[in-house]
Amino acid sequence: MKETRREYIPEPVDVSDVSLESPLMELSEVLAKNVHDTWSARRISEGWRYGEKRDDDKKLHPELVPYSELPESEKEYDRLTAMNTLRLIVKLGYTISLKEEK
Repeated sequence: MKETRREYIPEPVDVSDVSLESPLMELSEVLAKNVHDTWSARRISEGWRYGEKRDDDKKLHPELVPYSELPESEKEYDRLTAMNTLRLIVKLGYTISLKEEK
C-alpha cells in the first residue's frame, strides 16, 4: 500500500516585530558569511566545484565562490537567514552579548 503524504504547510514563527540592535546586525553579516561558507564546504566535500552555470549532473555551481564575490541577491538570502535566526532567538527570550575580554 502506497503511503500518502499530507500537504506540508510551513509555519515559521513571525519575527517581523523584532528589531535587531546594531551589534546584532553586525553579527548577522558574520553569520551570513558563515552560512555561505558552511554550504560551500559541504558542496565541495560532496564533489561539487565552481562552474559558470549550475549543472547538477556535473556538480557545477556558480555560487561556489567566496562570500565577497557573491551577487548581492545571494548575499541577501544568507543575510535574511541569519537575521531571522537572530530575531527568533531574541523573540524566544534569549539574549546575545559579546563576551568581555579580561
